Amino acid sequence: MEQTWRWFGPQDAVSLIDARQAGATGIVTALHHIPPGQPWATEDIQRRKGAIENAGLSWPVVESVNVSEDIKRRAGNWQAHTGAYCETIRNLAACGIHTICYNFMPVLDWLRTDLDWRLPDGSLSMRFDAVAAAAFDLFILKRPDAAADWDESYQSRAHELFQAMSAPERERLTAVLLAALPGTRGVHSLDSVRESIAAYGEIGAEGLRANLGEFLRAVCPVAQEAGVRLAIHPDDPPRSFFGLPRIVSTAGDFEFLLNQAAEPANGITFCSGSLGVRPDNDLTAMARRFAERIFFVHLRSIRREEGADAFHEAGHLDGDADMVSLVKEFVLEERRRRLDDPGVSIPFRPDHGNKILTDAARASVPGYPAVGRLRGLAELRGILRAVEALV
Repeated sequence: MEQTWRWFGPQDAVSLIDARQAGATGIVTALHHIPPGQPWATEDIQRRKGAIENAGLSWPVVESVNVSEDIKRRAGNWQAHTGAYCETIRNLAACGIHTICYNFMPVLDWLRTDLDWRLPDGSLSMRFDAVAAAAFDLFILKRPDAAADWDESYQSRAHELFQAMSAPERERLTAVLLAALPGTRGVHSLDSVRESIAAYGEIGAEGLRANLGEFLRAVCPVAQEAGVRLAIHPDDPPRSFFGLPRIVSTAGDFEFLLNQAAEPANGITFCSGSLGVRPDNDLTAMARRFAERIFFVHLRSIRREEGADAFHEAGHLDGDADMVSLVKEFVLEERRRRLDDPGVSIPFRPDHGNKILTDAARASVPGYPAVGRLRGLAELRGILRAVEALV
C-alpha cells in the first residue's frame, strides 16, 4: 500500500520535507484556492505537481475536487459547475493524476465541537459532542424546527450546557462548527448557514440522493474515459445535523451510490474514522464487501464515549477500530489487483492526528499536526509490514 500524507499547499506550516521525513512517499493535496464550480487549469495542476516532485514525492490522489452547493442542490449554476468538474477531471488525467477524493456533504463539511480537547496523557484531540451541537442548534443558530430534531433529554442537557457557557465559549463553539472547508481559512456566518440550510428544506435526504445520482451519471463516464477513479468520502459524522441530510454513512448508502453509475470509475474513499462513529457499521465487513471499489483509504480511529453522545479522535491503534483487520483486507485486495496490474498500489494516509510533543506550539490545519500524524503513520506502517509478511 502506498503511504501518503495530506498537505494543504504552500501555505501549510507542515512542509513537504516534513512529510518525506515522516516516511510518506506520496502527497494528497488540492488546489484549495480555486472555488468549487471553477475548473482547474492544467498549468495550475502542473505547478503544484512540480513542487511536490521537486521534494522527492509523488501526487497520487487529489483531495478534494469539491462539489459546489449548486450541484448538490441541482440549482443555480449546477450545469456549468458540472461541466467545470468534468474539465478538471480531464485536466488532472492529462497531468498523470488518476484518483479524486470528493464528498457530497451539504453546506458544512466535517463537524467537531472542540479542536483541542485534552486527553489524560496531555495530548490534544478533536472531539464531537452531540449535546454541544444541540446547544448550538437550539440557542445560537436558532434554526426553525430545531426542537423537532432533538428529544427532551437532549434539549434539557443542551439548555443546561448553554447556560453554563461563557460568551467566549459560545463564540468558540460557533467558530469551530462553522469552519469552512479543510485547507481554507474562512468561517461561515450564522446568517449564511441559516440561508443555506433553508435551501435544503425541500430537498431532504431522498432529493439529495437523487442529485448525487444525477451528478454521478454526468461525471463517471468522463472519469472512465479519462482513466480517473472517483472516490467519495463518507459523511463525518455519519448522521444528519442541523436539518441537513447526510447520505453517505452506511453500507446501504454505499450500495445506493455504486448503483447510480455502472462505470468502474465510481468508487469509495474508505474512512475508518468517519464510518466508525456508528456502532452499527461493521468496518471490516464493509471493507471486504466493497473492496473492489475502494480506491483510497483514510486510516484513523475514534473512541465512542459512554452514552454514544460524543466521540473523540483516539490514537490510530487506540480507538474502536480494529486496524489490523482493516489493513489485512486492503492488503488482500491490493494483491488481487496485482494479478491484473503488478504495479498497482492502494494509497492510504494516516487521517488526522492528535497534537503531541511540539505540535501544540506549531501552527497546523485542525486535525493535521506534524508529530501526531508521524506517530500515526509509523504505527500504521508497522501493521502493514507485519500483515504483508504474515498473509
